[in-house]
This record gives sequence, C-alpha cells and structure tokens, in this order.
Amino acid sequence: MANIKSAIKRNKQNEKRRVRNRVYRGRARTFVKKANQAAADQNLEEARQATLEAISALDKAAEKGVLHKNNAARRKSRLMLRLAKLEKEVA
Repeated sequence: MANIKSAIKRNKQNEKRRVRNRVYRGRARTFVKKANQAAADQNLEEARQATLEAISALDKAAEKGVLHKNNAARRKSRLMLRLAKLEKEVA
C-alpha cells in the first residue's frame, strides 16, 4: 500500500479509470463476440447488424482511449472480412 500522498491519489485515480474503462472494453468484447457467433451460425442479417454494433462499440472504446485506435481498426477489419466472406458464401 502506498504511503506517499501523491501515490495514494494516483492509486485512487487509476482505480476510477479502470472501472470506467471496463464498461467500454466489456461492451466492445460482447458485441464482437455476438458478431462472430452470428457469422459462425451463417445468419447473414443478424451478422450484419451485430457487426455494425460491434464496430460502433470499438469506435467508442478507441475514442475514450480504452483501446488504441490501431487495435480497434484491426478488430473492425477482421469483422468486416468475416462478414464479406459470409456474404460471398450466402450469395
């Protein structure tokens, strides 16, 4: 445990940020998982909707600084590739 006043304050700030960031990171993970599951189930309409929601959640997480922008871009790219592959298979 920290004894120095500034370290105590820093620990409090870090804990507040951690809790706040969990919301955005968790939402992004959940929506990405739903999009991947919909694509695995070969459900095109559901996969499209879930992918759009996942992209939105990733953008918000990157905007808040929870995820690095390149990390979010990479994940969005993978989602779109999977969706495009599914659309090609279904068509």
